[in-house]
Amino acid sequence: MSKLEELIKEKCPNGVKCLSLAEIVRAVNIGINPRRFFKLNPDNASGFYVTVRELNGLKGVKRYEKTDTINDEAIAIIGARANIEKGDILFSNTGTVGKLALVLEDPKNWGVNEGIYVIKPKFDMVLSKFLYYYLDSDIAYKDYSSKFTGSTLKHVTQAALLSIKVPVPPLEVQNEIVQILDNFAELTAELTAELSNRKKQYEYYRDLLLNFDENEQRERVEWFTLADVCMKISSGGTPNRSRSDYYGGSIPWVRTQEVDFCDIEDVEMSITDEGLKNSSAKWIPENCVIVAMYGATAGKSAINKIPVTTNQACCNLQVNEEIAMYKYVYYWVCREYENLKALGQGSQNNINAGVIKSYKIPIPSLEHQKYIVDMLDRFNVLTNDISEGLPAEIEAREKQYAYYRDKLLSFKEQKVGAINA
Repeated sequence: MSKLEELIKEKCPNGVKCLSLAEIVRAVNIGINPRRFFKLNPDNASGFYVTVRELNGLKGVKRYEKTDTINDEAIAIIGARANIEKGDILFSNTGTVGKLALVLEDPKNWGVNEGIYVIKPKFDMVLSKFLYYYLDSDIAYKDYSSKFTGSTLKHVTQAALLSIKVPVPPLEVQNEIVQILDNFAELTAELTAELSNRKKQYEYYRDLLLNFDENEQRERVEWFTLADVCMKISSGGTPNRSRSDYYGGSIPWVRTQEVDFCDIEDVEMSITDEGLKNSSAKWIPENCVIVAMYGATAGKSAINKIPVTTNQACCNLQVNEEIAMYKYVYYWVCREYENLKALGQGSQNNINAGVIKSYKIPIPSLEHQKYIVDMLDRFNVLTNDISEGLPAEIEAREKQYAYYRDKLLSFKEQKVGAINA
């Protein structure tokens, strides 16, 4: 019998009380949006403004490069309303409802917006981390998501959140569950840190292997444009919504949001013989290098592992493999992402096909290209392949964590009148 089982048998043999969130918290406060109260990003900013983006789970809140800033006056205004303290739980109430952060210390240089609830546990009844883990569970989500308002932008009201049921075992049992879940979280964090280091290592070797100086190493490589190394460069189009063969039908259709440094193997469904026979579709063969030209993924690239069609915002490079390996071209275009993006225009750095066609690429011998591709493939499997390597192990750990979290947080409910030891 495990220590947890022994504690449950000793402390709550007849089950666990299920109380409303309202019964186990001192308050659920809320942040403030600027409006007439304060301005974002003032010249005298001394801290930062926390939105759903900055909520960082068990690590608290995280400031990013694009995080808005606020001054001392704004921090004081927010603090008077939200009263954030160490041990509180931050809970996103709109949009990405249920994203969390545990407050690790009293905030001195940040405040939260109105889209975040500040949940203040009664520490004599519930441990902050236990409540955090419960609110992060699928069990809790099923409860509060049934109370969402709004058709497109989801929201949960304070009253609705306060009404959800929470199992409240004795503190000793809560503490043991927290320790078990902390161990799972720590293992996942270690793997994630290792993956981050591996990605940095991959980028280092990718840049090293693809570092051909145009002036100093002409004897080793020739410089071409991407148009020079392609048999065909094309884009697709957006079919009418009435075309059921594209939307959930037999024709896989790639949009720019799916072009994200990856292999595209399946877009909603696998390719079918029926789909391939459709002569009106603008097919591109497998193993093309697809470069997104517009939107949030502009400049990013992908490889299609099956024949596909694309929208008009994808530039599809069908590489002439007598000159260059398609994987070599793909790795080069990935390396040049920031440079390609910088050549774009507008707020999202949209790129036109002419920029991509005229972009230069160094072409060593096919033998040397193969050496580079083989080396980078090994790193790529380890760092980016969701079916192998560290990403697959992290995904497995996260599923294992979610399974045991929900299992550990499921209790037999104590019947009315039953008395525990």
